[in-house]
Amino acid sequence: MRNTFILFLFLFLSACCFAQQTYRIKGELRDTSSKTSLINATIAVLYAKDSTLCRFSWNTRSTFFKMDSLEAGKYILLVTYPGYADFLENFALDGADKEHDFGQINLTLASKLLEEIIVRSRKAAIKMNGDTTEYDASGFIVKPNDRVEDLLKQLPGIQVDRDGTIKAQGETVSTVLVDGEEFFGDDPTLVTKNIRSDMVDKVQVFDKKSDQAAFTGIDDGVKNKTINIKLKQDKKNGYFGKAEVGGGTDGFYQGQGMLNVFRAKKRVSLYANKANTGRTGQGWNDRSKYGTSNEEIQTGDGGEIYFTYNDQDEMESFDGKYKGEGIPEAISGGIHYDAKWDEDKKAVNTNLKMASQDIDGTKTTISQNNLPGRIITTNTNEDFNRYISQYLMDGVYKLKLDSASNLKLTIRGKTMQNHNTSRFLSSSSLGDGNLLNRNSRNLSNKGDENSFKGSAFYSRKLTKPRRTISISLDGSLARTRSDGLLESSIDFYSSSTQLLDSTQYINQLRYSRGERADLNTSFVYTEPLSKTLSLALSYGLSLNHSRSDRKSFNQSLPGKYDALDTLLSNDFDFKQLSNQAGAVFNYRNGKTIINIGSKIAGVQFTQDDLFNKTTIKRNFININPQARYQFNFSQHKSMGFNYSGRNIQPRIDQIQPVRVNADPLNISVGNPELKPSFASNLGFNYSMYKVLTTFYSYVYGNYNFTTNPIVSNTSVDSAGKAIYQSFNLGSKIPSNFSLSGNINGRIKKGDFRIGLSANVSGNTSFSMINNVVNETKSYTIGSELTLSRSKDKSDYRLTFGPNYNTGQSSLQKEINNNGGGFKANCFVSLSFPAGIKLLSDANFEYRAKTASFDTDFRRLLWNATISKSFLKGENLKLSLSGNDLLKQNTGFNRFAYGSIITQNTFSNISRYFMLSISWDFNKMGISANENDD
Repeated sequence: MRNTFILFLFLFLSACCFAQQTYRIKGELRDTSSKTSLINATIAVLYAKDSTLCRFSWNTRSTFFKMDSLEAGKYILLVTYPGYADFLENFALDGADKEHDFGQINLTLASKLLEEIIVRSRKAAIKMNGDTTEYDASGFIVKPNDRVEDLLKQLPGIQVDRDGTIKAQGETVSTVLVDGEEFFGDDPTLVTKNIRSDMVDKVQVFDKKSDQAAFTGIDDGVKNKTINIKLKQDKKNGYFGKAEVGGGTDGFYQGQGMLNVFRAKKRVSLYANKANTGRTGQGWNDRSKYGTSNEEIQTGDGGEIYFTYNDQDEMESFDGKYKGEGIPEAISGGIHYDAKWDEDKKAVNTNLKMASQDIDGTKTTISQNNLPGRIITTNTNEDFNRYISQYLMDGVYKLKLDSASNLKLTIRGKTMQNHNTSRFLSSSSLGDGNLLNRNSRNLSNKGDENSFKGSAFYSRKLTKPRRTISISLDGSLARTRSDGLLESSIDFYSSSTQLLDSTQYINQLRYSRGERADLNTSFVYTEPLSKTLSLALSYGLSLNHSRSDRKSFNQSLPGKYDALDTLLSNDFDFKQLSNQAGAVFNYRNGKTIINIGSKIAGVQFTQDDLFNKTTIKRNFININPQARYQFNFSQHKSMGFNYSGRNIQPRIDQIQPVRVNADPLNISVGNPELKPSFASNLGFNYSMYKVLTTFYSYVYGNYNFTTNPIVSNTSVDSAGKAIYQSFNLGSKIPSNFSLSGNINGRIKKGDFRIGLSANVSGNTSFSMINNVVNETKSYTIGSELTLSRSKDKSDYRLTFGPNYNTGQSSLQKEINNNGGGFKANCFVSLSFPAGIKLLSDANFEYRAKTASFDTDFRRLLWNATISKSFLKGENLKLSLSGNDLLKQNTGFNRFAYGSIITQNTFSNISRYFMLSISWDFNKMGISANENDD
């Protein structure tokens, strides 16, 4: 590992030293009239072409100043001092003379100026406006044909992973907007990888609130980390896009195309992708909007129980996300349209998308189950094929009825088909190596789903300032179908003699049908109690009706499945009525914001078992308190605390499980006596930014704990067969915490940006195993140091840091998952004459061996691309790229949950070479009349 890190550091420093020649400037500062010495002035060097900051310093001890390590180029010297007019002078550094002497610089008192002096000053690259962090794109260097993703990588506090995942201020960004509007739904990569960075005016980062909270100004706890890309005014008319095609070794290929036509307040965009390189072109993040099936039963904001179809079989619940397992072939495409008219009183935003993905792969799993007095280790080999296709549609219509009221209508629809097969071979043994069982299992499933959602949100500001009303109505319909086949053979062995004891055969055909309808209404009224205090009163009514019909059939004759298995068949009908009321106080005074209140919900739930002619009824009350405090020290520094609590009702599958025999060695049993638990969350955040030095820092922390928790009680017999049942463990309080921080600033010497981040998290959970309480504790601690430097013809970024993970069960303390690790990433981009560009990135990961797994894991992924650009605007590009040059891309994952520690290895994309050609076209900034033509 040490040699690998030295290689990383050598490559990084070598690249940073590439073609550098350093220069120095110096001078002396004086008052014009009195010749008084001026100390503590700010001396800044700006790039002449765009007035962005290059370097700055202060003359803290004398009137003389100097600045080292400047590169050849054209610059502007800017000197500022309180009470004096700014001094600017253009200069250039080149040739053999390595030092530029400004001599004595005389500043003039502003009060002595007899005429207006226009001084060119640099705008702040970053501003803090309340909860919004705003980056001025002109303060950062972008290159021809760069994308928004390339710009984001330069912004302090923002990280972009290799797969395009964005983190801002430590949180994952779920939505990227363009001029405040969704662009192809909420798939961020369709913005970051396609919109050109030279079109961007501002980048805004904020927590997007719900429509209700944004309208009333009273926090309801709903937040999503969001980035808004504000386009330059002259980049809102015209068209741009990209087309790319590439072919590689071992049958790898990729192709993509996108066309964007912007016309004032109208935008039309089309895209298409096809590849087997892992590029899906569709993040599938819209799934949460459209579908209600294939998700676990869960509890809503009002405490109501949601039933959705799920047989707990991963073959049926494959959601289309490519997680790096197997070799994918993906096709996707879509069209987007949004427009505003009638003086922006009316707006529409629509998307139509399709995507399909076909994945073939293999997977090996080693799991260790720590039981009282013994350990069971299971080894599983899996071959799988997972196919899914879906069509998605959504639309939003906004209408400004008058100066005080607005209406928002939303529709979403989805149709989906999937076909999944999997073949398992597994064996389980005791810690001494004695065999318990062998299992051969084949699963296949075909399914489809159709769903539709619609909502209306009406808001009105009343005559009295800050007095408002809002009404929302949401409805949804969903229908699912699934047909599958299970073939399983399990050999059980005597642990003492190691002889075959018995064999269990299963050969079943199963089908399931699910339907669901929901209707939710909400009314909110806000009343100003004083200049600083407001009250929000709310009431909501929810209706839910669901149906789940599942049948399993054994063979009566070979190939004839008509013998109903009554133990594994069921037919449930669910009805639910929920009434929710709430009151939240909002206090705003100067720099202080306080929200405090609670919601209370009464829920009536009925479950009819139509198959067994039984009924379960549950009536319960849920209380959801909330509190939030925020103090803004200044526009650039703030601190906040928050608390929220909620009842967690038992899931339907915990009360009366929808039984599935997809894995005959693991069986679930319901518990109608389950009681709700209560979860509490405490949060803290602090952020600060210094404009002049572009120094940025933040700290985020969370602590969660649950009283009367619902935990799993597992009984494992001598043959390794497990039976699961949930129950309340009131004597224990599970908890988890996380704390992360980041500081980011600039190093004057060498003009580097440096960032240091650290995080620590922990989790304490409980379960029962063979009637013994098991306490599992896991902790993770890590840190990263980032060095980066961006110039006209070069980009460098190096990130590295260690981490340490612990995972220990109270039943087997000596058999744990404690071990260290290390990660590093190096990225280099170099531009040469004649349009030649070199890109290279390397990612190293190391995981040490543990008491549970006696082998370590290390992987170095090295990718490189060399390209040649043609045409005047470098719009045509020929590229040769190599993926995983060292052929070390081994799929690997290791984690612990409860008493089980698991390690996965799986097939994935390894080394290939690809030749591709791409064409960027752009005609933005044309007049509206020209665009009409």
